[in-house]
Amino acid sequence: MEYRELIERAWDDRALLQEAAVRDAIFHTIEMLDRGEVRVAEPAGEEWKVNDWVKKAVILYFPLRKMEKMEAGPFEFHDKIPLKKNFSELGVRVVPHALARYGAYLAPGVIMMPSYVNIGAYVDEGTMVDTWATVGSCAQVGKHVHLSGGVGLGGVLEPVQAAPVIIEDNCFVGSRCIVVEGVRVRREAVLGANVVLTQSTRIIDVTGPEPVEYRGVVPPRSVVIPGSYTKKFPAGEYQVPCALIIGKRKESTNKKTSLNDALREYNVPV
Repeated sequence: MEYRELIERAWDDRALLQEAAVRDAIFHTIEMLDRGEVRVAEPAGEEWKVNDWVKKAVILYFPLRKMEKMEAGPFEFHDKIPLKKNFSELGVRVVPHALARYGAYLAPGVIMMPSYVNIGAYVDEGTMVDTWATVGSCAQVGKHVHLSGGVGLGGVLEPVQAAPVIIEDNCFVGSRCIVVEGVRVRREAVLGANVVLTQSTRIIDVTGPEPVEYRGVVPPRSVVIPGSYTKKFPAGEYQVPCALIIGKRKESTNKKTSLNDALREYNVPV
C-alpha cells in the first residue's frame, strides 16, 4: 500500500513530514481508522497481527495537528485531536457525557454510557461501554462485549511492535477490572469484578487436580476472579495478587444463558 510506504519512510526521517504526500497519507490513514477500514491489530486465524505502520501513523498524526479549541454545548476542550461525530449516522448510541476521539472506530450497535474511547481503538458491533469505562488508544474490543462500570483497558502506542489490549467476542468484563500491557482476553471469557491483568500477572487455572498457569492471555470461556498467592521477600512472606480461573462457560447454551449461568454458578461478583 502506498500509504504504508510513505508512513514507514516518514517514521525513519521526520523531515519528510513536511511533504504534502506524506501528510496526506497520515491523514487518510487516520480517516480509515475512524471508519474501521484499517486496524492497529486484526485477527489472523487464532492469533492477532499487529499493523505497526498504522500505529506509526497515529503517532505521526500528533505533530501534524495544532492545539485548538473545541466546543460541545456548554463544554470547552483544548486538544490536538478532534472529537468523533455523526453518531446517529453511525448507528451508535452515545449517552452524555460519553466521548470518543476521532480515529477511534465504533461499529453499529455500540452503546457508550458516560465513558471514553481513545484514538486507534476498535469497538465492534453490539458492545456496551458502560459508565466510566475507558478504552485506551489502540485497544481492540470484539462483538457483543460488555465492559462494566469503571473498566480500564490500557492503551499502547510505543513501542510500535507491542500488541494492544485485546478483548475478543462475547466477553464480559466486570466492574473496575483493569486490563493493560497487551493482555488478550479470549472469546466468551468472564472477568469478575476487580480482576487486574498485566503481562506479569499470574493467571492460574485451579479447576483441575494441578494448577495450570498462564500469563498475558485468558483462555476462551474462562470464568476469572481476583486471587492471591504467597511470595517470599527478604522482609518476609506476603500475599501477591493473581487471577484465578475457577470454571468455564458452557458451549452447549447460548451466550446470554451461558453468561448468566456462569455468574450464578460460580458466584462471581460483577
